[in-house]
Amino acid sequence: MVTRVGVPKEIKNHEYRVGLTPGSVRELTSSGQTVLVQTGAGAEIGFSDDDYRAAGAEIAATAEQVFASADMIVKVKEPQPAECRMLRPGQLLFTYLHLAPDPEQARLLMESGCTAIAYETVTDRNGRLPLLAPMSEIAGRMAIQVGAVALQKSTGGSGVLLGGVPGVLPGKVLVIGGGVVGANAARMALGLGADVVIADRSVPRLAQLDDLFGPRLKTVYASVDALDKLVAEADLVVGAVLVVGAAAPKLVKRAQLARMRKGSVLVDVAIDQGGCFETSHATTHSDPTYIVDGVVHYCVANMPGAVARTSTEALNHATLPFAQALAVKGWKRALAEDPHLLAGLNVHAGAITHPAVAEALGHPFQDPNSLLAG
Repeated sequence: MVTRVGVPKEIKNHEYRVGLTPGSVRELTSSGQTVLVQTGAGAEIGFSDDDYRAAGAEIAATAEQVFASADMIVKVKEPQPAECRMLRPGQLLFTYLHLAPDPEQARLLMESGCTAIAYETVTDRNGRLPLLAPMSEIAGRMAIQVGAVALQKSTGGSGVLLGGVPGVLPGKVLVIGGGVVGANAARMALGLGADVVIADRSVPRLAQLDDLFGPRLKTVYASVDALDKLVAEADLVVGAVLVVGAAAPKLVKRAQLARMRKGSVLVDVAIDQGGCFETSHATTHSDPTYIVDGVVHYCVANMPGAVARTSTEALNHATLPFAQALAVKGWKRALAEDPHLLAGLNVHAGAITHPAVAEALGHPFQDPNSLLAG
């Protein structure tokens, strides 16, 4: 049983989310856990230290105090190098990791000796990703919001209004990937009145989307030829492709940018997993876009952090039951009793324990089931 749960303040650029809300803290303290929250951890989104104290938390002055005394660390974003170096053998980390495109983080986590469970690879009985879904919903909706702003001439875009006006055609939006991100992006783009195409390689998924949105949404099988034509015609392309635990495939090549209208926009929601555009590299909320061959790229690696209050509450609704199970039962028993939570185990005692992560990083894979005996 975990006795001390630690919540440090996030330190990634413009990251205001927090691992536990005061409501989640109350749930944990009610089940006998001690929760230590770094001062100011939730202040930027309206959760004061007094709110956490009222929920039963203790307040720590520094991140070092949180990491030093907690048995389990609950975060939002992947630990930064300074945080990785504060982790220790036997300590449990529960957060987003996105290790496939980040060998340095993987190395530091392995060297720490900690046990790291990644939100993004926890599954459910239907093969979905319940802890990634709420952030995917938000990122998908935000992709259209930020893409619309990036299309404005003042921000380097072509000056196209996605919804058009009477007498002027709407902008063309291409969404690559029909999962949670893609469906939410399509929903927002259709709501603005854009001309929307969604491309995917799953015909059953395209049929579901057709049933969901009706004839306003155009669906296309994502062949190389189809994407080549659609990318050239689009004002806004949203990359929404996910391969669980692995690096995202590069579906839009640099050569294709030359055929796009200058000032068109690419929004790469897959950037946490390395990005699905060949010209993508991670950006931050303070400097979110760059231009390659006249095409605006938005590649912020923590998009939901821009709407941190909504994101924190949505994430906590999904993660809290798992956090409770880990805290009350300890990681080994919790994972033994729940194969879907076991799928979230990425690193343990210096070894990579998720097959897709191991393959992406070129490390040996240790079967996590071998850790549960005894």
